[in-house]
Amino acid sequence: MNLISFIIPSRNNLKYLKQAYHSIRTNTEHQHEICIASDFSNDGTVEWVREIMEFDPNVKLHINDGPTRLGHTILYDTLINDYASHDRVIIFHADMVLCPGADEEIDKYLEPGVVVSLTRIEPPLHPPGPEKIIADYGIEPEEFDVEKFLRELPTYKQDKVTEGIFAPWAIMKEDFQSIGGHDPLFAPQSKEDSDIFNRFLLNGYRFVQTWKGFVYHMTCRGSRFKDGAMRNPDGHVFMKGRESDEWLAQNQRSTRNFIRKWGHFVRHDAHMKPIVPHKYDIGFVIENCTPQILEALEPWCSTIYVDCDIEEYIKKEQPNTDYDLTKRIFATTLTKSFDNDVLVQFDGSQLRTNESANLFSQLPDILDDSGEIGEFQLDIFYIRINALNHKEHELINL
Repeated sequence: MNLISFIIPSRNNLKYLKQAYHSIRTNTEHQHEICIASDFSNDGTVEWVREIMEFDPNVKLHINDGPTRLGHTILYDTLINDYASHDRVIIFHADMVLCPGADEEIDKYLEPGVVVSLTRIEPPLHPPGPEKIIADYGIEPEEFDVEKFLRELPTYKQDKVTEGIFAPWAIMKEDFQSIGGHDPLFAPQSKEDSDIFNRFLLNGYRFVQTWKGFVYHMTCRGSRFKDGAMRNPDGHVFMKGRESDEWLAQNQRSTRNFIRKWGHFVRHDAHMKPIVPHKYDIGFVIENCTPQILEALEPWCSTIYVDCDIEEYIKKEQPNTDYDLTKRIFATTLTKSFDNDVLVQFDGSQLRTNESANLFSQLPDILDDSGEIGEFQLDIFYIRINALNHKEHELINL
């Protein structure tokens, strides 16, 4: 059995972290390493981990003293690069319970060029999907029915593997580091996983989801929700309307940055294997633009040329992205020529919210279908294709 370094950032998640730790120590026969990061926690996490370290030499602790929260996008990489001793690492959440035999399943498949995901069993906080099992054994450690869960666990095992990827996922440390790890563009969290999964795929890694190795995942027990109450009075689990303002704002920032980087929304198949459309160098040229149109469309292109004021938007949006917006946004009066591979020109006053705007998310597919240099009209859009160079492989390494 090859030993694994478990990578667990935690922010004020002590009761879940305790459960995760004990599940790793109880449900494996091997002394895997557990690397924990406390992200400016004030709930006793640091003190508890230090107590554990007195009798468990295979626990390591990284402390972010704050006051700025770093988030797991940064702390995953800190733990892997600076603390993990083994050549195999697994991204593990503090709200997960490792099931018996899961590490043996990882060991069965993990090798260079392969990423292995365990199958999640989780309560119905999110919509069901073919990549997971929905079963409610509790959403808090104090209500987790461990005896019933372990009794019924064998009934969930299936003699198959699929190609999804999601936490918890295990990888060779060298494979993780070879592409630069997570992109800090998405710090503190949200979309960092979809970004790195795209890069794994483009780098030729193979995905294996085992259906004989499991975690029970209580889901989203970090900063996503306003409070800990996740049940309706009738006992049903739910999440609608519970997201914190902090999480909603960061999710919006990360979504816009994901679109800037990849040119599309997150895409994957039914089992969560990434789908990566081609990335093109696209320029928008907009007549009769407004600040609202500029804000809505800027992430969807490489450069945008407009006839409205750009300074106020750049001042407001620049703190939300690592991209230099002065190199993406131009006043058409200052631009002598457009040198993008693809140009999309249109009159902003004719833009219809639901119909015309759908083109932007579909542009990679439209360009793929066109497949040739030339010009054509599509609805209100005049599209000129000067070249169809694919840019997505340039995004693999940080």
